[in-house]
Amino acid sequence: MTYKPIIIVAGEPNSIFFEIYFKAIRYKKFRSPIILIASFEILKLQMKRLNIKKKIRLIDFFKLDEYKFDYRYINLINVNYKQSKPFEKISHKSNDYIKESFNLALKILKKNFSNKFINGPISKKFFLNKKFLGITEYLANKSKSKKFAMLIYNNELSVCPLTTHLPLKEVSKKISKKMLIEKITLIDSFYKNYLKITPKIGVVGLNPHCESIHPFDEDEKIIKPAIKYLSKSKYKVFGPYAADTIFLKKNRKKYDVIVGMYHDQVLTPIKTLFEYDAINITLGLPYLRVSPDHGPNETMLGKNLSNPQSLIKALTFLDQQK
Repeated sequence: MTYKPIIIVAGEPNSIFFEIYFKAIRYKKFRSPIILIASFEILKLQMKRLNIKKKIRLIDFFKLDEYKFDYRYINLINVNYKQSKPFEKISHKSNDYIKESFNLALKILKKNFSNKFINGPISKKFFLNKKFLGITEYLANKSKSKKFAMLIYNNELSVCPLTTHLPLKEVSKKISKKMLIEKITLIDSFYKNYLKITPKIGVVGLNPHCESIHPFDEDEKIIKPAIKYLSKSKYKVFGPYAADTIFLKKNRKKYDVIVGMYHDQVLTPIKTLFEYDAINITLGLPYLRVSPDHGPNETMLGKNLSNPQSLIKALTFLDQQK
């Protein structure tokens, strides 16, 4: 059986990514070849800082089909970016480098050399610069995907926020019956296609106890009608439930996925339950995009103390796909 390569964009050069990457490939051998898109100079600097002894093999982007990838080496497509020291303060300086890294990865994915993609942590503040809510939206825009969803996946329980990195005061204006139906349809399709199960999906209400003192009650006017429509269409969807009790052990074990109305409503409990044992999967793209569920983590740079578990989970998930 031949496994397609996993394409990795290292992301922000001043992040913990290379540290967790080396810990991940030391921890486990993967069947899928790994192609890293990053700066050769930054990679060497951080390898020296972390005392990593591994050979780098430079890969020509235009000759990918000619290579037989060797697991003894780091297979690297170089993107020029120079620093005099391993780490600098995160700033706009790396934007062009990150953009070029993404562009190369997307070209590889578009020509079907691979359908497996991981990106390392990116600073939303500097790279996205308020043009996109997150990398999920950035990649959806790049691939012209109109319907997409963020799934924070763990094989015991996953969550999906209906809205992502949106200010709380904007959430009630954004949610709609159409959006909820689209996200749940994507979740159901993903679970059936990749995990071979029909998921049981619990939906959380927007308001405390699914009640509102205002004339327009989103739980009654938006969420309940969407669930009713999906249930009639044979989806295993239930709710809406109060957010303060759905994650109790006896409640959460009934579901494969819990869908919330906003980011922290479901990401706070899932990270409390599983910490690093979860990955971020973008549904609805023409390829499998996974990212470790953490950011650049500037405070941990160079300390060699960062936990690689989320990256190991991301690599393991993609390695299971042909």
